Amino acid sequence: MKFSDMPYERPNLDEVKARIASLTERLTKAATFEDADAAFLAKDELDRHVSTLGTIANIRHTVNTLDEFYDEETEFWNAAGPEIQAADDIFRAALLDSKFRPQLEEKYGMLIFEQAEQQRRTFSPDIVDDLKHENELSTEYQKLIASAQIEFEGETYTLSQLTPMKTCADDARRLAAWKAEGVWYKGNQPELDRLYDELVAVRTKMGRALGHDDFIALGYDRMGRLSYGREDVERFRTAVRAYVVPLANKVFYAQSKRTGRPYPLSFADEALTFRGGNPRPKGTAEDILDAGSAFYHELSPETDAFFKTMRNDDLMDVLSTKGKAGGGYMTEILDYNVPFIFANFNGTAGDVDVVTHEAGHAFSYYMNTDRVPAALCMPTSEACEVHSMSMEFLAWPWEEGFFGEDARKYRYAHLAGALTFIPYGTMVDHFQHEMYEHPDLTPAERHATWKRLLATYMPWMAVNGDIPFYGEGQGWQRQQHIYELPFYYIDYCLAQTVALEVWQLSQADFKDAWEHYMAYTRQGGTRPFTELVEHAGLKSPFDAECLKGICEAASAWLESYDLSGIE
Repeated sequence: MKFSDMPYERPNLDEVKARIASLTERLTKAATFEDADAAFLAKDELDRHVSTLGTIANIRHTVNTLDEFYDEETEFWNAAGPEIQAADDIFRAALLDSKFRPQLEEKYGMLIFEQAEQQRRTFSPDIVDDLKHENELSTEYQKLIASAQIEFEGETYTLSQLTPMKTCADDARRLAAWKAEGVWYKGNQPELDRLYDELVAVRTKMGRALGHDDFIALGYDRMGRLSYGREDVERFRTAVRAYVVPLANKVFYAQSKRTGRPYPLSFADEALTFRGGNPRPKGTAEDILDAGSAFYHELSPETDAFFKTMRNDDLMDVLSTKGKAGGGYMTEILDYNVPFIFANFNGTAGDVDVVTHEAGHAFSYYMNTDRVPAALCMPTSEACEVHSMSMEFLAWPWEEGFFGEDARKYRYAHLAGALTFIPYGTMVDHFQHEMYEHPDLTPAERHATWKRLLATYMPWMAVNGDIPFYGEGQGWQRQQHIYELPFYYIDYCLAQTVALEVWQLSQADFKDAWEHYMAYTRQGGTRPFTELVEHAGLKSPFDAECLKGICEAASAWLESYDLSGIE
């Protein structure tokens, strides 16, 4: 079924809660395992349907935040979600206490019970109103970013539409684009400050209501982390500073020499990888999707069938339009067993990354739609990012189809960018820990913290105030994950580390790398992150030797890469 044909009707919230209560009673009173299992499966079916309706509403809202109908539906779901969560919490308690739990564990595995226990730690009826307020604030931030109208060279652009000018090879034009964007953020800074103040406050309140000193423990539980904790993340940060930051610094020093821009680099100059301009995909959006079809057709029968489904059923919305929310994502439409990709094509290499990255997410779901319960179709977010980031590297043999003559540029820029991203992503995580450890910081103190961390994790950056907002060390406010998805960002770094392992394997034996990728993907969400990695024959990113080895291999590849003839 095409996405446009999928029906949407707001569910009756009271009926949904009553249905959950009825299934909870049915599970509690079950006289046999068969009765308990039937109640469990009926609840999973209900979850799939409610999730489907909420997902369709969210997709249509993010495609056009100016649509009044779906704007109202978003308000409904912001309020309804916590109430449904309250009813679900009671069902989870009954599931955990069921006398048939041993048989259910044998049939469905231990993980769903460990997840249920963790989910129960994230909720109390006392925080329902706080959860609603958090949802409202996140939506406010999303709408503010989507509303951006930036005047540049006599035209008006959204943030996504301005991106190509921010990587323009013309130094003056590129700098002017960064300044124009910085002026917009600076003009909206009072609202950005207010939203983050309120988000930190309400999340801290919820953390304390659930028995913690701050939000951090709750934040980790909300991310579903079962196989590692805060100490592991801190150890990973240490390895990043020891191995990745020095290599990234070396990469950017070479970039400054290659582009003739002063070191340390301004934000505008960091964005220019090659003097002649960054790699750009060839052709139109349709051409990029056609190149994606060719790639997935040749990669494997499974990926071929997957991408044909995505295109034939219009399960991708990729053009950047007025009123469209920023960023990109993949989500699952559970009733129809299909994924959906949302993106903002803007003429940069990021357009190709959508066809590999977001499609990597989508493929992993496509391969696991038959799992029951639905919670086992997809793993936690850091594990999901392995699917997407690895797929980016697996596309390397097909880059000529996407980039033409710029394919050589892209491969170098992609590997360099994957490595240099890790310090930035780790800094985002470090920043968030400090924000929630000290929730009473003022906006000025938050900006000072970001500026201090920039010097630690990104020493190649010149923070001198030349570019409004960015040059003042305030750029964290454009990172939507900090507002909407606290503690998510380290997931990208952990996944990037595993993806770089897949890249390293692919350089020696592509078929072997693909087999590791499929071994990882076929597991769906049946194991926690580090166990998924182990069962795919890969190393844990929490092993410091993992990052060290990757950096050594990547450094050797970058140094030996032939850049002759590339401007």
